Amino acid sequence: MNNSIVSIGTANPGAGIPQMTIADFMKIAHGLDGPDARKLQFVYRQSGIEKRHSVLEDFNYSDPQKFTFFPSNESLTPFPSTKARMEVFRQEALPLAKKAVAECLIEGETYPNEITHLILVSCTGMYAPGLEIDIIRELGLNSSVERYAIHFMGCYAAFNALRLADRLCDACSDAKVLIVSVELCTIHFQREFTEDNLLANAIFADGAAAALVAKSDIGLKIKGFDSKLFPEGASDMAWSIGDVGFEMRLSKYVPELLSKGLQEINAYLENTFKLSSIRNFAIHPGGKQILQKVEEAFGIDASQDQFSHEVLKEFGNMSSTTILFVLNKWLLDEKSEGDILAMGFGPGLTLETLLLEK
Repeated sequence: MNNSIVSIGTANPGAGIPQMTIADFMKIAHGLDGPDARKLQFVYRQSGIEKRHSVLEDFNYSDPQKFTFFPSNESLTPFPSTKARMEVFRQEALPLAKKAVAECLIEGETYPNEITHLILVSCTGMYAPGLEIDIIRELGLNSSVERYAIHFMGCYAAFNALRLADRLCDACSDAKVLIVSVELCTIHFQREFTEDNLLANAIFADGAAAALVAKSDIGLKIKGFDSKLFPEGASDMAWSIGDVGFEMRLSKYVPELLSKGLQEINAYLENTFKLSSIRNFAIHPGGKQILQKVEEAFGIDASQDQFSHEVLKEFGNMSSTTILFVLNKWLLDEKSEGDILAMGFGPGLTLETLLLEK
């Protein structure tokens, strides 16, 4: 038997908030009118996103008097501290994780006490004793389960978790590895109206996903991994801890940098994964332009990457969680078969690739 992604479970907080409703919140929060307000609305309309989810109800409103997390005034002062945002993560992450794990284990016909390894992934929140320990306690996993935490790696972190799970299954033939990714990106909203903040606030969202990896003849067979670093993009995508939340640096040049990098390593990917023979793609939907640039670089049609577009449209960019949403659509699709090349991007600038077989 091969190491496979046996099942995936997903979860989101609340009802999806329409993208243009969030735009109305942002105009008030940024104090915009005139050209800047029109620029913001244009970016949101062209984002490829119809709705997103958030653990914060405030994004549903353009009236500050209805805010419950942000201060009830147009200047949003005093702006919530990083400590306040981490408290939201502590309160909201576990319920989402439990829902995603329950769905994953039911689909994988696996009991919680059968899990041998637990890998937690998040770049939007952390505390100790951590979320992974809360999951063990709340879901009845064995207290002796091996646990790992992958923090602050960004949108590609789920690839690292899948690689670790694959290695653990190689080392232990009866391993059942549970990966849990929880990202609450929206709790880190930044008020200052800059290009970086405009782009980040327009795409990021909240969600959780769990994946079960084990030796199995069902699911998505894991065939290989690869990783590439493009240091020239280090200053264009970055993530740091500030006094009022985590601060994202997301340049508008990221799609161009990725496109250039992918064109340069096209031959390498052909040699590594036989790129020209692959018809199915699971590209991390970091944004509409990123999907378009990757498709142009590889000469593929959007239909070959349809589930990435669907996830972006329905959920936005949930950082590391997003690729598991995309892979779940491939897993559940009864018509698809053959190889699937998954790709993720993040700070570094990093490109992670994973070859799967349906």
